[in-house]
Amino acid sequence: DGSDSESNSSKEESDDENEGGLQLFSGALEVKTISKPKKKKKKKSKQKLIDLHQEKINQFRNQNGIKAWGGDVPDPIDTFEKLITDYNVKEILINNLKTQGFKNPTPIQMQAWPLMLKNRELLGCAPTGSGKTAAFLLPVLHQLGGPQKRGFRAVIVSPTRELATQIHRECVRLCEGYGIRAHLISNVNKAREKFGPQSGQKFDILVTTPNRLVYLLKESSEGGKPISLENVEWLIIDESDRLFEAGEHGFRDQLATIYSACTSPKIHRALFSATFAHEVEHWCKLNLNNVAMVSVGIRNTASQNVKQELVFCGDESGKLIALRDFIRKGYEPPVLIFVQTKERAKELFKELIYDNLMVDVIHADRTQTQRDNVVKAFRERKIWILISTELMARGIDFKGVNVVINYDFPPSTISYIHRVGRTGRANHHGHAITFWTIQDKPALRSVAVVIHESKQEVPQWMLEMKKLKKSEKKLLAKKQPRRNNVSQAVLKEKIARKRKKDMIQGSKRRAKKTKVDQNDA
Repeated sequence: DGSDSESNSSKEESDDENEGGLQLFSGALEVKTISKPKKKKKKKSKQKLIDLHQEKINQFRNQNGIKAWGGDVPDPIDTFEKLITDYNVKEILINNLKTQGFKNPTPIQMQAWPLMLKNRELLGCAPTGSGKTAAFLLPVLHQLGGPQKRGFRAVIVSPTRELATQIHRECVRLCEGYGIRAHLISNVNKAREKFGPQSGQKFDILVTTPNRLVYLLKESSEGGKPISLENVEWLIIDESDRLFEAGEHGFRDQLATIYSACTSPKIHRALFSATFAHEVEHWCKLNLNNVAMVSVGIRNTASQNVKQELVFCGDESGKLIALRDFIRKGYEPPVLIFVQTKERAKELFKELIYDNLMVDVIHADRTQTQRDNVVKAFRERKIWILISTELMARGIDFKGVNVVINYDFPPSTISYIHRVGRTGRANHHGHAITFWTIQDKPALRSVAVVIHESKQEVPQWMLEMKKLKKSEKKLLAKKQPRRNNVSQAVLKEKIARKRKKDMIQGSKRRAKKTKVDQNDA
């Protein structure tokens, strides 16, 4: 019995040892295969490593306010060195970036660079001043590799001449020592000679506004052929939200013309903007191949580096009082003031110039040279206060703006975000003050929500106001309120000031008379 129990015991042990496996030899020498559960364990541990890596990537994106979607999005990068090791980017481009003042990649660069370096089509959204221009320039320069005589191989489209000039300037700096040649269409007539078939094709990148490019392309289709985009490998649309907003259908037609002129099978496209406009997102989903989308920060909000205020002024005269009160209390220049029209810009300038302030104005009636000189003086702090229409200011890189004043209420949330984005750039803090009157009340809630989502306080009643329909928002953006001109408001302010002065003097006289009467008594 004892021997039976021993044999049973050893059999059980043997069975335990070989559960799920295979015993090849019995006796002293036993060789066992890896058990099936262990194979599963290996698979599980491999999956666990993948999950852990993805968790780290998600955590990194969250820490930097990056959201990315669209399938098979590559990992973001956190150092310039990874551009060299992972993507073979030339060191000269990295050095040029550092010369531009970039110490580390910004959040939009962290995710846009890997996507574009893998030739993914992209919609990228990040606040103004977050390094978007370098986010698309560096991959384009790397992909082009060096100068060639095949005509334009990259086209960058921006809404205004001023912004196009800035992009061109930044491109030239990044190209230094790399050989790539960037050109700006500043004059359509000169462009015919410069970029035509007799030019020798000594150019690689074209920076332009949509109007100028479409004009030349239409001439091309009529047989003149002053410009060809048949070898374009990258088409970049900057400030795409502004282009769609400015004339949604008009720009779509222009974009279709540019798009169809880029006939190379190697073509890739990327759109960048400061806000995530639904119209742009929808267009990208319909027209881009395997598009990836990247958003930095809270979607459609202003920078959290900017202190934002809403100031009720009652009416137009109240705005002037509030502005003079702001100036009287002392302020840190430079200050950028936005108004609704060029007429209002001129009127406000006339009022402030009499206050002996270092103030100037840019609007469409001034020549390009005058506008450039004013912007230069503003950057150099020779001008402390600059008055501008939104159209004129769009895209101009006003470096170091400390305060933005929306003298006239912005027509849309996109407009508000772009205006406020002129301050609080490159991790500096800024201040944005928005004046509003009874006329602006219908549009108030939308802006209040943007401020609230930027983690700043707004009165609860503003957030509880009736939400506008999409059609109502579009109508407000197109048809802005008719405002009394600034000079009428000035007259009203003077009358109010005189009335107040008379009331104070009258009160003093009555008080003096009462005192005399009491003494006589």
